[in-house]
Amino acid sequence: MASEEELFANIDALLEEEPQLPPPAERARLREAAGITQARLATALKTSTQTVKNYENGRSEPKSPRLEAYQRLLKGWAAKYPAHGTPAGPAAASQSVTPESFAGPATPEVKAAAPVEVPAAAPERPAARPATSSRRPAAKKAAAPPTDPRFPHGPLAVLDGDGSAYGVDGIVLDCPAATVVELVEWTLRESGLGAPKLNRYGKDSDPLVVLTAAAAVKLGLPERLEGHEQRRSLRLPQDHPVVKQVVKAKWQLTQRGFGPWARIYRKAQGRERQCVQLAILSWDALDERSWPGVSEMEPADIARVLGVYAQRVITPRGSTAVSGLELMTALRPPTKPERDTETGNWISGCNPGSLGTEPMDPAPPEATPEHPVVVNSGWRGGFLNEEAYQWVRPVDLLTDEECTLPFAVGLDLNTAFLAAAARLVVGLSAPDHFHGPKFNPKIPGSWLVDLSHIELDPRLPSPFTPDGTRPTGPAWYQTHTVAYAQQLGYDVHPIEAYLRRETGAYLDPWHDRLKTAYADTLADLGVTPDLDDRAFLAAMERHKQADPALAAVLSAIKATVKGGIGKLRERPQGRHYKEGDRWPALERPTWRPDIRAAVISKARVNMHRKLNNMAKMTGLFPLAVLSDCVVYPSPGDSPLDFLPYAASGKPQPGAFRLGPTPGLAKLEGVQSMLWTVDLMEKGLNPARHIKGGDAVLDEGE
Repeated sequence: MASEEELFANIDALLEEEPQLPPPAERARLREAAGITQARLATALKTSTQTVKNYENGRSEPKSPRLEAYQRLLKGWAAKYPAHGTPAGPAAASQSVTPESFAGPATPEVKAAAPVEVPAAAPERPAARPATSSRRPAAKKAAAPPTDPRFPHGPLAVLDGDGSAYGVDGIVLDCPAATVVELVEWTLRESGLGAPKLNRYGKDSDPLVVLTAAAAVKLGLPERLEGHEQRRSLRLPQDHPVVKQVVKAKWQLTQRGFGPWARIYRKAQGRERQCVQLAILSWDALDERSWPGVSEMEPADIARVLGVYAQRVITPRGSTAVSGLELMTALRPPTKPERDTETGNWISGCNPGSLGTEPMDPAPPEATPEHPVVVNSGWRGGFLNEEAYQWVRPVDLLTDEECTLPFAVGLDLNTAFLAAAARLVVGLSAPDHFHGPKFNPKIPGSWLVDLSHIELDPRLPSPFTPDGTRPTGPAWYQTHTVAYAQQLGYDVHPIEAYLRRETGAYLDPWHDRLKTAYADTLADLGVTPDLDDRAFLAAMERHKQADPALAAVLSAIKATVKGGIGKLRERPQGRHYKEGDRWPALERPTWRPDIRAAVISKARVNMHRKLNNMAKMTGLFPLAVLSDCVVYPSPGDSPLDFLPYAASGKPQPGAFRLGPTPGLAKLEGVQSMLWTVDLMEKGLNPARHIKGGDAVLDEGE
């Protein structure tokens, strides 16, 4: 039996624990019973009305000394207005809460707090500040993934100059940090921010804190970065006070330093990662081309945009291109734990289907001219030229009948590179060199072959060159390009090849996740697969206005696809680079120009196949092609006026089809045929300007 001394010691320990608060719904009931408004309570607690609202819907908890003051007030109200009286409404707690019930087990700090379900009659979740994207039409949402108890407040937060950190789903946290070091420690210890790994063998996403201009200045950072280098290479100098503070506190910065996307970390202790990603809005962290209008939004709406992207794609780690590349690794981690057959201990082993942990040199024709493999070997054998189309039909090949049509209509293929990545088999091992090999369309690699004998209709671009001109002799091609020549009925006899024995569909999970993200976001904007073609065109015309925030997410998803593929062959940056030197990107296992070439080759072949089928079905030939956009002459101002349909009204398979799925088409723009021919005569590509841009721009701009 416990002694009196032992019992009193236990009671004293309870009394010394952190003051406890009643459930959020009870806090609201008590305030309403006392007849006090949220604004008046906020004034008494010296905080904002928004913060009080968050206390009452369970989205944040007060910290000392506000915690003790709030607890004292609630205890007083609980004594006056006990819960066993008439409830204030459905928001009342489901069980009686008395002053005595406050002395329960200690609740964890914010980062470990379990999410609280807001009752149906609780106050509507408030937007932190008014913004256009807060007023959005109700849409059927995809089911949100269950909240990970380790990260109750989501993957990221946007910090303003007043110390409010706006998270996903309307969460607002109080952030007391006055320096960058304090912010990092608050983020890791108290914020409850982060996201679970996307693959069982991967790593959890590090928390992201986005700083507004006011927050950056408050933390001692300059409002803007100035310099004459490229914007993406700008960073704080090593002797800046903030950098010194970070180093003094024994935190580290990556080799990129303290720039628009700064990673601050300590070496992992066991399984515990200590890393925080910062993004500084006023340093152009969110590129306007990828995130249109987002930097100008209010913090709550920025958090919403980035939060949806993080949920559907990945927590941003830098530009959309960087995030696209990081997503590949997150979904196909290079290693997995396995048992050592000799010792029985767990060790790190290769994860099948991944690119491994070590960088791999490409075959010389797959590299770039400045690559060490090329410079050191003196390679003069030519290079792969698998790029997207930039083709304009020669004006002298236009017919009188085409020129008399009133309109030119541009079609754009939805995320054409993403569609090309589906079920794409790529090489996983180093290339082997072969002389005089027999062509095999199932083996990914690079083939030296002469396709100049293939003669196709000159009103179509050649499928073998980016500029659409006929090849003039032997050249290097990726497997898909050579296979297409074979499909067209021509014999191919490779002279030489660099092929990979180990293969796999490395990009499949990347494709699947981004395809779902793209489709779900379009659906939220009112563009769903069940729409007929006329309704689809109408929905696409207004989808950006339906919700600017989600339209920005859609733009970022598309930029993630193109940028991620582009990063597979990142070129050296900086004016001090010398040809033949290695550059940082080469140290990544994901520097794989052969995989980039495979995606682009397949996308270009897919485009030509549709162009060819359109010519056979309709007799129509394109005026111009630019990457995933094609321009056709048309009797009307809609794709419905020239796309092929069966007697039943269904689109003909094999040609261009309208729809929201990757690989299907949407309307890019409409101009007059006179306008289009005028551009073609000037040597400009109408596909670049069909959307309505300035038609007199140079092609390089």
